[in-house]
Amino acid sequence: MSAPAEQIERFPCFGGSCAVLVSGADGVCSASEAALDARRSLLDWHRRFSRFLPDSELSMLNEEPRREVPASRLLVRLAASVRPAGELSGGLVDATLAEEIEIAGYAEDLGEPLSPALALALAPARKPARSAAGRWREVHVDARAGLIVRPPGLRIDGGGLAKGLFADLLAERLSRHDAFAVDCAGDLALGGAAGLVRPIHVECPFRGQTLHTFELIDACVATSGITRRSWLDHAGRPAHHLLDPATGAPAFTGIVQVTALAPSALEAEVRAKAALLAGPQAAHGHLPHGGAVVYDDGSHRVFEPQRIVTVARLSGFAGAGAQVERNRAASSEPPVASPSL
Repeated sequence: MSAPAEQIERFPCFGGSCAVLVSGADGVCSASEAALDARRSLLDWHRRFSRFLPDSELSMLNEEPRREVPASRLLVRLAASVRPAGELSGGLVDATLAEEIEIAGYAEDLGEPLSPALALALAPARKPARSAAGRWREVHVDARAGLIVRPPGLRIDGGGLAKGLFADLLAERLSRHDAFAVDCAGDLALGGAAGLVRPIHVECPFRGQTLHTFELIDACVATSGITRRSWLDHAGRPAHHLLDPATGAPAFTGIVQVTALAPSALEAEVRAKAALLAGPQAAHGHLPHGGAVVYDDGSHRVFEPQRIVTVARLSGFAGAGAQVERNRAASSEPPVASPSL
């Protein structure tokens, strides 16, 4: 069975590369119209929720002195993901570390990253990250009233949570097309009415070759790593964007990259980061749906999903899964799982 022709939009966004692939009309718009609309949405959401833009919705929320802040429905949904992310990860994924990541040196868009070999050679002794009394517990929302409630001065770093949420929102929008794939700079959502099987290639962060290929129908994937967003801090020490909540400093755990599979892109994003921060001994516990872990020495381990599942994507982290059997079809341009922001 040959794959249906796909309309493809590729463009820079979220400090990386994004793509939308769509085939088949959904009764309302064509594949090309849907792909272009998704591109416009992602570019708009980038402007609205970037912490690097002082007039973005996220930046204005972070500077707002009131405890209860009226916000757009989408910003409320983003804020609503902060507590579940902390809970699901056992406190390892803390989206309230905006100040700490700026102190570490990620206060603006970065240039070329350090070479992985240099970063690891200069890195401190490896140890797992630890949870702390994170302020993520203090973020609450009143969705009906359109309010975000948090202590004044608490700042949210949307980061990967935003990308996962946006991929899920577009997956909902595109679900009635024959096939779609949304890549929000490393957070992938795949699906469609035709049940297309897509090969998802996991790249080696050191040499770029394919380490493993997952074959997925209706699923989400996120990859988090320390090599694509890395720099030398003011003291000449290697740094990256994945922080140890217990110290507020970049975490060097012995893992350089994790790819996680999950029913939603938001959950996959959280699980990938949590697995990397947990370190080699505990990473697998954060990958119940499958994934791949790449270690400092370039070796890797794959955790295959038990079955191909289709999920009902919800606004939170849960999805209803059921095993399905489909005619296999190859994608014209299989996405590549690459490290997140």
